[in-house]
Amino acid sequence: MHETSSSETGKLAWITGASTGIGRAVAERLVRDGWRVAVSARSADMLEAFAAAHPGRVLAYPLDVTDREATLTVGDRIRAEHGPIDLALFSAGTYKRDSVRQFDSRDLATTINLNVLGTAQAMEAVIPAMVARRSGEIAVIASVAGLVGLPGGGFYGATKAALNNLCQSLAPELAREGVRLRIINPGFVETPLTAKNDFPMPFLISSEQAADAIVAGLKQDRFEIIFPWKMALAIKLLSLLPYGLFFRVTRRMLRKP
Repeated sequence: MHETSSSETGKLAWITGASTGIGRAVAERLVRDGWRVAVSARSADMLEAFAAAHPGRVLAYPLDVTDREATLTVGDRIRAEHGPIDLALFSAGTYKRDSVRQFDSRDLATTINLNVLGTAQAMEAVIPAMVARRSGEIAVIASVAGLVGLPGGGFYGATKAALNNLCQSLAPELAREGVRLRIINPGFVETPLTAKNDFPMPFLISSEQAADAIVAGLKQDRFEIIFPWKMALAIKLLSLLPYGLFFRVTRRMLRKP
């Protein structure tokens, strides 16, 4: 992705998780930059309202990405109705704070099903066509929570770590096939998911600021897009600590019993 020009106006993006939060903010930003954007989420009414406000620019495709067949069908429909997908940004995800006192593996299964399998199914919907034409770009929303294990975020962080590992593994092979893959690791962003948090969120930014960082990152030649920089630096430094020091820091994040 490069700076917007007249030759790029009208390019097609597909964004999942596009009814709210980061997905919606990126969709709005791309529309302003001249893109056509196919938007998917489970909230059909919100997507239809979004599309009605931007006729011909926002294209609503309601979807639950945990349904593999539906996801593959939507990918086919978008291509058939609007042409090749130039950029696919997969933002659909869920989060629930976990605790050893209320440890329920079913919560982990739900989180994996959407965050990991849902994302993989969306990737499956675009990779074959992009490889066939040796063109296209995929961006996957993960999180800085996938870079280190933090109290209360074990289930969520495990899924985001899986996405980081998956994208690191696929990026070289996709590059050989002419397809670019990025991983996006935001810190705390104001979204309906983070609104559930009842603890201080350092370096919190708005969805619009996150969208600006993502679009700017897509214009650069790098695999990982990570922001805001203060949170990125803190997490990267934390990940380098020996476990003795690491756990001294993370124990301070524990909630009182």
